[in-house]
Amino acid sequence: MVNHFNCSSYELLEEESALKLPKLEISDALKIGENAKLKAMNLNLPLAVEVRIGEWMIYHASLPGSSIDNQLWLDRKARVVILKHHSTLFERISANEKGIDWYLENNLNNDKYAIHGGGLPLITKDKGFAGVFLISGLPQVEDHIFGVEVLKEYLFGKN
Repeated sequence: MVNHFNCSSYELLEEESALKLPKLEISDALKIGENAKLKAMNLNLPLAVEVRIGEWMIYHASLPGSSIDNQLWLDRKARVVILKHHSTLFERISANEKGIDWYLENNLNNDKYAIHGGGLPLITKDKGFAGVFLISGLPQVEDHIFGVEVLKEYLFGKN
């Protein structure tokens, strides 16, 4: 189990590999999104959740306590994952390990991109990068952990 509060970029890459989906079709995206929404509602979390296939938004839910600010975070996180095909937390930890300014290194503006946890790539076993799973509303590491938990439950059932 990855300790996300003190993890390495290598551990996050291993996690991405372990969370590969058999496929990502509209029905899969809807199920992942609905599972996330129901889990968040059961825990009374103020989340916004999205699932995208490529850049196409398939599922979105804004729960009580979320706001328009969460949509701005979702969009900024999505741009990072679509560009890099890795989680936003991976990009942040990797930049920290290298001692670089991620935004400067990539010639990108933090008004449009956010390397804050909660953006996860949806990778399929046969096609590779296929989409994005996004969470916003908790502290960034908790956003990431919530997304990982939802994907694990989707892939392997409840623990």
